This record gives sequence, C-alpha cells and structure tokens, in this order.
Amino acid sequence: MSKTRFIVLFRGVGGATQLPVKELREVLGEGGFSGVATYINSGNAVLTATSGEEDVRRRVSDLAKTRMGFQKAIMVRSLDEWEAMIAGNPFPQAENAPTCVHVYAMEREPELERVQALKALATGTEEFRINGRTLNLYTPDGMGQSRFAPRMERTLKLEMTGRNWRSMLALRRLARDG
Repeated sequence: MSKTRFIVLFRGVGGATQLPVKELREVLGEGGFSGVATYINSGNAVLTATSGEEDVRRRVSDLAKTRMGFQKAIMVRSLDEWEAMIAGNPFPQAENAPTCVHVYAMEREPELERVQALKALATGTEEFRINGRTLNLYTPDGMGQSRFAPRMERTLKLEMTGRNWRSMLALRRLARDG
C-alpha cells in the first residue's frame, strides 16, 4: 500500500488546553505512524500513513484520547489537499500580511443555507470564501479584533480549525521535508 503524508490539526489547543509536542510525537510514532513531526505548541503535526484520511483521523483521535486525555476535534488533510488549499487562497494579501489571512479546515462541506447565514453576518471589513471543506478568511484589522470569526463555526454548524498563512506555509514545508 502506498504511503501518504498528512497534516493533522488539533482544534482548541492553547491556553488551558495544552498538548505537549514531544509526548505527541512519541504517541503518534508508537501508534504506527512514521515521519512524525510537530510544528509549534499549538496542535499541529505531520505524519506518514498507509491508510486514508478518515482512518488517520480516527486513529490519531483515539491515541490522543487514550494516551493524552485530549478529546477535541481533529482535522486531517493529505499533503496534496494541503497544497490545493494553499494554491486556492483567494486573498493575495497573504504574502504581505500572513497573520491576517487564515485558512480553516472544516469537518465537511457546509450546507448552502448555513453559508448564506454566514454571508449575512459578514458586514465588517472581513472577507471569507468557502471552497469545499476549506474556508479562507481575511481579517484586515487582525484576528483579535474580529467579531465575525468567533461566529463562523456556530453559524455553519460544523467543527473547524484555522491556521494563519504563516502556519499554513510552515506546515507545508514540514510535510514536504518528511
């Protein structure tokens, strides 16, 4: 069976919820994944597996729960899909403002009526685009000032986790190097 490189995004890491990266690398390696690497202490890992995305997500979730007590959503994308997420970025501002452009991996493609509801909330300076299971967000005033971003998940009625443009590129480099 062929090997695939995956990017694994843990939702809700930071603040009171920590996920020690050294332990995470060990747990994933002992769990049968190869080429495990982590990026900063905020819930990002890359690994190689011979199974598909859903199996990797389930296995990582089970390992994180049983070995580390972590029980939040986990999003998984293949390196090929990650590359497509980067190539599909509709906001060229990312090159000059990498912390103002964010890419969200969603658990599934949102329903059309939920997307319409989200569009109705986008009344400020922020812009967003959805393509399949990916949501791109531009926050020209900064994520910390956004009143829109905290309402996205609740409005779309699905789980998601986002990374800024700088992290997107760093995770791609890390995955390519493995």
